[in-house]
Amino acid sequence: MKPGVVFGQDYQTLIKACKEGGYALPAVNVVGTHSVNAVLEAASKNKSDVIIQVSNGGAQFFAGKGLEDSFAAKVLGAITMAQHVHMMAEHYGICVVLHTDHADKKLIPWIEELIAHGQSFYEITGKPLYTSHMVDLSAEDIDYNLMESARLMKLMAEMETSIEIELGVTGGEEDGVGSDEIDNDKLYTQPEDCLKAWELLNPIGHFSLAASFGNVHGVYKPGNVKLRPEILKNSQELLEKTHGTEKNPYDLVFHGGSGSDKSQIEESLGYGVFKMNIDTDTQFAFAKGVGDYVFANDVAFKHQIDPASGEPQKKKYDPRAWIRKGEEAIVARLDEAFADLKSAGKTLAIRDDGN
Repeated sequence: MKPGVVFGQDYQTLIKACKEGGYALPAVNVVGTHSVNAVLEAASKNKSDVIIQVSNGGAQFFAGKGLEDSFAAKVLGAITMAQHVHMMAEHYGICVVLHTDHADKKLIPWIEELIAHGQSFYEITGKPLYTSHMVDLSAEDIDYNLMESARLMKLMAEMETSIEIELGVTGGEEDGVGSDEIDNDKLYTQPEDCLKAWELLNPIGHFSLAASFGNVHGVYKPGNVKLRPEILKNSQELLEKTHGTEKNPYDLVFHGGSGSDKSQIEESLGYGVFKMNIDTDTQFAFAKGVGDYVFANDVAFKHQIDPASGEPQKKKYDPRAWIRKGEEAIVARLDEAFADLKSAGKTLAIRDDGN
């Protein structure tokens, strides 16, 4: 495939390659051009395709916290982020999936507005603004979850955009979506619910499924998070048996991937997981990269001229110096993610030079 943002059938081809090849792509949350560029750099370095995604809060920050209208900022920021990736992705020589992250019931208007902008973008360019949107109604009644997802999915399908839904609840909280106070049984999706989703949504278009198997956003003390990847296996097998599908028919998503045990990550890859979300770990990597630089050059962040030596400190406090340290730290953390998910060296992109 050509490098750049993929969508529609190319997106499904990319997913199929992941599942058949036993690997997954990191889905990295971004908040500005610095984090977008770091993700693109890391993917290019590792010759891996990648998923870039933005939450409502990340989109608002991308637009600028100075905007008073937070809803408008969430929309404008998401559009700006997507346009930046569309402009830059092909130059990094890899395939990129553009995705919005968790949108619960109160954020449906955000998704509807992005669908409307996506339709206009599609009419002009022949491709959607986003590859996929996530609609997370897992906290609602399952019938409402699926019917509302189906309604939005029909709009997305018109412009070759996929949808990601969630069944069962991912623990923790991310950008105002979710809670730490969740009944334990809701952290584990029932295979019968996944089957119900397939029977309603599959005739409409393409969807991916975040089926919860104990996932929790954030990083916790070892032993506090009880992952049960076998739930994914059971869900796949029920659908295979009921409808006679090929192996691992669901396109599954691993939420709350930061800090997860590597053996359970590897196990989930065998059950049809093609996407693993990562946010907390890259946030920490960026913060540590910047923090280490500031601590090592603390004089430059207190004085423009070193009071002891009289040397100007401009080159040290120049934002390009310390922001770059954060970017480099994100790249290093994603080197680890590409290795864990076994996607390094497996890009489907073919560059102009044939490589």
